[in-house]
Amino acid sequence: MTPRFDALVEELAHAAFSVDAIALGLNTSLDTIGTIVRSVPSHEGRLLERGIAMLAGFNPDLVVLTQNIRLPVSKAAVELVEMNRPAQYRSLTLDADCSGRKSYTPDLIVLNSRTRVAHVVDVKRSLNSYETSRITDLKTRMLAASLIVPDLLYKEHRRLVAEDVRVVILNAENQRTDIEGGVWPLSHLDHLLEVKGAGEMMKSLQQAFRHRIEQNWKQALQSVSGGIEGRGVSAAAASPTQANDTPAAGPPDADAGPAPEGVVRFGFARIPIARTG
Repeated sequence: MTPRFDALVEELAHAAFSVDAIALGLNTSLDTIGTIVRSVPSHEGRLLERGIAMLAGFNPDLVVLTQNIRLPVSKAAVELVEMNRPAQYRSLTLDADCSGRKSYTPDLIVLNSRTRVAHVVDVKRSLNSYETSRITDLKTRMLAASLIVPDLLYKEHRRLVAEDVRVVILNAENQRTDIEGGVWPLSHLDHLLEVKGAGEMMKSLQQAFRHRIEQNWKQALQSVSGGIEGRGVSAAAASPTQANDTPAAGPPDADAGPAPEGVVRFGFARIPIARTG
């Protein structure tokens, strides 16, 4: 796995944070270098998403979806989640063809084809900038969107079947966690993927990416000549990997085809219960 992780770090770091690109920004303007700094969270988020998909490959039971998974969020679905306890809508599923002005795009949908448990996953580099109300709103949208996941998987993804849909926010900073409420630290990735050591491997990947950016940043500073501090760049140069994370959403998709029958359960992700005997 190390060579694959190294290649991923190289690909994403070189895309926007090469020594030449940073040096050009330092020699151009504060706006240019600010744009580079602000792009760190989105690139790191992409790194985490792709890293998780790689690790999921170690579990042959998992199917990971990362493309074309914009989920419509209808007013009815939101009201259903907001006005009822989870137990009252756990067995409901909505048609994927339902329209809605709003939508939610998860970073990943991870389906265990053996247990038929699907996880709708939102990966966050950090939740430090998120107010509690903002996290609550995100969880509501995720739960509302998850109501169409069984129908979507069956219609648009080769008749995949999900009987239990859970939502989880993965916080890469391992802070502000709420295990019962679906906010997990990255260290709990082992439980999500059922791959031992997955959380530690993702943390190593994240650290390698940040280290590579810092190295490139220092080399760029050394390569440019004259008055970097005088132009006010040193403050931005001190910590280029500390930018805040931001959420993203997209427009809804339309789907078609027959839907599976049966009881489907919804809710937050749950830690497996250890069995004895």
